[in-house]
Amino acid sequence: MKSYWTEPPSARRAAKKPSALGTFAGVFTPSILTILGISLFLRTGFVVGNVGLAKALIIMGIATAVSVLTSISLAAIATNIEVKGGGDYYLISRTLGLEFGGAIGVVLFLAQSVSIAFYAIGLGEATAAIAGWESGLAVQVIAVAAVLLLFVLAWAGADVATRFQFVVRAILIAALLSFYLGAIASFDSSTLSRSWNSPSGAIGFWAVFAIFFPAVTGFTQGVSMSGDLKDPGRSLPTGTFAAVGLSTVVYLTVAVLLAGTVPLFLLVDDTGEAMRRVAIIGPLVGLGVIAATLSSAMASLLGGPRILQSLAADRVFPALGIFAKGYGPANNPRPATVVSLLIALVTIGLGSLNVIAPVVSMFFLLSYGLLNYATYYEARAGSPSFRPRFRWFDKRLSLAGALLCVGAMLAINPLASFVAVVIMFAVYQYLSRRDVPARWSDASHSHHFSRAVENIKALDREVEHPRHWRPQVLVFSADPDRRARMLQFASWLEGGSGFTAVFRIVEGEGALMRREAAQQQQALQGEIDELGLDILGRAVLAPDGMDALPVIVQSFGLGPLRANTVLFGWPESPGRARREMYVRAVRDVARLGVNVISMSTDDKGWARLQRVPVKKRRIDVWWDGGSSSRLALLGAYLASRTPEWSRATRRVVVPVNAGEDPEAVTGTVEAMLDEARITADVYPLLQPSRRRLVGACGDATLVLMPMRARGDQIIDPFGGDMTELVSHLPMTGGILAGTDIDLIAAPDSGEGAALAAAEDTADEAAERLRALERQLDEAELEVASLDEVGDADGGEALAEAERYLERTHRRTLSARARAEAARRVVDDLLGSDG
Repeated sequence: MKSYWTEPPSARRAAKKPSALGTFAGVFTPSILTILGISLFLRTGFVVGNVGLAKALIIMGIATAVSVLTSISLAAIATNIEVKGGGDYYLISRTLGLEFGGAIGVVLFLAQSVSIAFYAIGLGEATAAIAGWESGLAVQVIAVAAVLLLFVLAWAGADVATRFQFVVRAILIAALLSFYLGAIASFDSSTLSRSWNSPSGAIGFWAVFAIFFPAVTGFTQGVSMSGDLKDPGRSLPTGTFAAVGLSTVVYLTVAVLLAGTVPLFLLVDDTGEAMRRVAIIGPLVGLGVIAATLSSAMASLLGGPRILQSLAADRVFPALGIFAKGYGPANNPRPATVVSLLIALVTIGLGSLNVIAPVVSMFFLLSYGLLNYATYYEARAGSPSFRPRFRWFDKRLSLAGALLCVGAMLAINPLASFVAVVIMFAVYQYLSRRDVPARWSDASHSHHFSRAVENIKALDREVEHPRHWRPQVLVFSADPDRRARMLQFASWLEGGSGFTAVFRIVEGEGALMRREAAQQQQALQGEIDELGLDILGRAVLAPDGMDALPVIVQSFGLGPLRANTVLFGWPESPGRARREMYVRAVRDVARLGVNVISMSTDDKGWARLQRVPVKKRRIDVWWDGGSSSRLALLGAYLASRTPEWSRATRRVVVPVNAGEDPEAVTGTVEAMLDEARITADVYPLLQPSRRRLVGACGDATLVLMPMRARGDQIIDPFGGDMTELVSHLPMTGGILAGTDIDLIAAPDSGEGAALAAAEDTADEAAERLRALERQLDEAELEVASLDEVGDADGGEALAEAERYLERTHRRTLSARARAEAARRVVDDLLGSDG
């Protein structure tokens, strides 16, 4: 037989686990026995009787489609990673991550535990019917007794339970053979034709589907036993597909045979009696019901606790740690089995099988939908590590399976679907907020990488606009204490609207320095983690730091995600060489069109800032109307988005020179602030000077002001040494804009608007050229026609036609030149944009 997946060498070399199960005993047997359970005997006739054979086959087809598509997804994941204990939970958690895994693990565990009661109640109904007991209490007593018996087998271990299932399989085969022989002998084609359509007065299609669907949920019972398998990567897909295929054939043939042997009016309320009457040996069908329900409940009692055990072993929920413990060579989850027992006993109190069925359907459909989505999620991420050995996998099939599960949930019971999703979402949110450390690799990294690449490409295709500007800050510092303050300062100026990266340049060459750079990288990352900031850190090795600086600034980032602002600290050394080097760095960065911010990081100024309560803080911005002042004002606004400055006030300090009207100057700035939608007080500084500035801003918490580079100095707004001025002020940031900052840019301004206008002009010029070319063709034809036939007016008409042709020709040449010029403008704009 041809294999549809390749066997890895590791699987052939793998050592056998103690008491490990193979494909037949570990996957196929529990799956097929669960699928061919109570719904086959008690509900197949009911389904046919209420919707007719045609719709019954559709119901079975939809249910089978869910099974097949989910099995394909299961095969893809199971043949891509090494599968351990936990079944579906393990597969989903190792693909979608801990949050989704933990949420679906809880849902799956509940679904399996509830299923124990589902099958036990079915057993009680069947046994009570055989015995002629009509009491609902009798059904519940039988169900409880069955669950307790199965609990004893589960407590003993999976190997004991598997031997029990072999006995069940023999009884089930005998029951089906008895039915098939009796049905074939009494089959009537006329009865079949009358059973094709649904009878009047029966319950609806989706209500019947909700009752029937639990029949096919057993195809994942083998998956739940993944930790007990010798080779899960091969056994899971092989055993699951075999169980789904054979069970589908059985359900379809039983439905057809019932429709051809029993009238619909007898099947409408059928609970298994029809199959017993048709079978050659009726009691065998009753035994088959009992055996199948016991086996199905046994499979759930084995699968559910192993999911809980895996959840506990992964430390998803700290309180569940006790359930990680296993006993014996097979690590039998006895504590978790007790929990499943208690849930089953409580659920039995619901009594009616039809009440429980929709709830079970929602839990399982939700888990199947997530399994399908998990496979699609990883395949779409395009990770090189996603290499499933299952050859028939296609991510579109997984997506179709996920959508089919969602559609079935909504069609069956929207309210139950909502409750199931809310439960899972609540668990997901709880885990998301717990900050649980990652314990394994999942597909989220590949997904985020893929999305990042797609988004960067999309951003790169967009036309740049002043409204798109965001602070993308690079921080350079060699001193850890100063660096921590600078990173905090950068996070304030970023205001959650951009990103910050910090670089540590390690000067030198050779192996020892490469090791030093690696150690600096670890130390830098440790500093960032301690600060708790969302900042990227990188230590780089370079022969010369000054030469490396502009290279790093230019090469950092991808596409539009590149540095537009660099943050330095004021030079602490008063030496001339150090000062010259600092000014050179500022000038080199600014010449690249990148903004430069120099921050004072002295201990005294920082300590003073930390002492000021948040509600009493104030940011002063020196305003001279230039780009540096606009960037300072924007930085002050963005800082107010952070908790540390959310209640601070902003003040714009405006110099009012001699001869200027203070009210007029103040009004102009207030109008600008209103247009820029930034709230701030305006403070006019009369007869501005350095002394007056220090007096006005001395009680501020933070001061932002423009600076310039001249010679070997950083110049303040008054032309003096900025370093000396800063020493008399609170914590100060000097700002040198490397590009224009537009605070009031309209959506229809900027390069995009210019390009749109240029394209409109080019289109109009092209249309004008086409119109003139048509006129030129007509004029040429007119001249040729007159010249050929002669001119009866002594040549006047021909002369006039030639003059018109000449005028049209000149106008066409002029229009062509304008059209070409307009197109060049468009091309230039597109070129600059690219």
